[in-house]
Amino acid sequence: MILRDPVHGLVAFESEEDAIVPRLLATVEVQRLRRIRQLGLTSLAFPGAEHTRFAHAVGAAHVMQRFLSRLRQIDSALPFWQRPTSERGRDAIAAALLHDLGHGPLSHLFEEAMPGGRRHERWTREMILDPATEVHKVLVAEDASLPGRVADLVIGKGDLPYLGNAVSGVFDVDRCDYLLRDALSTGVGYGDFDLSWLLRSLRFEPTESNVVPGLAIDGLKGITAIESFLLARLFMFQQVYFHKSTRAAETMIGAILRRAVALLREGVRLPTNVPALATTAAGENPSLADYVALDDIALLSAIRDWEDASCPVLSGLCKRLRARELWKTLELGNVESAADPQHALAVAQDVARSAGLDPEYFVCLDEASDVPFSDKTAPKVVFPDGRSRPLAEVSFLLKNLKGQRLTRTRLIFAPELRERIREALAA
Repeated sequence: MILRDPVHGLVAFESEEDAIVPRLLATVEVQRLRRIRQLGLTSLAFPGAEHTRFAHAVGAAHVMQRFLSRLRQIDSALPFWQRPTSERGRDAIAAALLHDLGHGPLSHLFEEAMPGGRRHERWTREMILDPATEVHKVLVAEDASLPGRVADLVIGKGDLPYLGNAVSGVFDVDRCDYLLRDALSTGVGYGDFDLSWLLRSLRFEPTESNVVPGLAIDGLKGITAIESFLLARLFMFQQVYFHKSTRAAETMIGAILRRAVALLREGVRLPTNVPALATTAAGENPSLADYVALDDIALLSAIRDWEDASCPVLSGLCKRLRARELWKTLELGNVESAADPQHALAVAQDVARSAGLDPEYFVCLDEASDVPFSDKTAPKVVFPDGRSRPLAEVSFLLKNLKGQRLTRTRLIFAPELRERIREALAA
């Protein structure tokens, strides 16, 4: 199989090691990723951000191919049992392809809007391990124990920790692909970094012969490349993932889903039934079949139909979203307002009530946060004399970034409330 990819160019799955990829791509569960956008509603702020989880999955599998190729250039000093054999390579490529299998509609948005529901990582493992899924059948036809090994790699575990970290870690194939892909599709340059040089800079950390080594970065060649990679992630969160229009749209979707669930719990029939949502409203987890049937198209079609709901709150929210009448935002923390977040929320809720709007659905305190760099699974730095040091000790930039949390705190509310909220907070 040969594919053309806008990020990586020619992508080929033609060897015995990656022959499993075309079979996995043909499964219902992987094809579903074509109907889930990688960046959810970010296209409302960046019109080009229409790419899918499917494209990202293919890209991650390709980056794993390149990752394995580099490891095999430098693994001659390792005992055979520590090397990335063809079987282990197949496992890692399959895990890279399937790592996002469990994402709900609009990517992270659905699970964040449904408190108490399963995280996408758990759905991914269930899809891989459940004998009824097509993905499981493809894996088990290759090797009866393959589903278990792939499921472990997806969460960063495995008999070779460096392969687990390559699937899920500080420097992994997931991030290597999505930063480049998201930057390209949104039209920003913040997420760009030199992937080829970063891979070329990989080394194995010196260890005792009976200890599986971790990955390391060449101390003379790789520091700038890994700094660029980690800073790219920081900048993408600042400028794209936490963009105010994206967060406002996601807040509206959250309000729509909360209102729909509340109505279902009251026994109200909605114009269109979404089985997975109805099960969630009943306090249970959806069946795997219902979850697999849920994608962007199913959810957005339901939201379109809910415009005709008898509940004016649900109907109004759905109409505003489709017309892109997005909520407005007010940055807190001395950006636009120095008000304490909880005080600001209480003030905004009072304003909403006085305007005849339900504050539960028309006002929200949004706290988006991320830790751009944690040293836990970060590769160490190896120097020509064999010494290795933690990355944060070698890089001035990363020393200061280590463990720091990026946080954006905003009030998000219906547009007609903006001036009254600003005046109330200024009083």
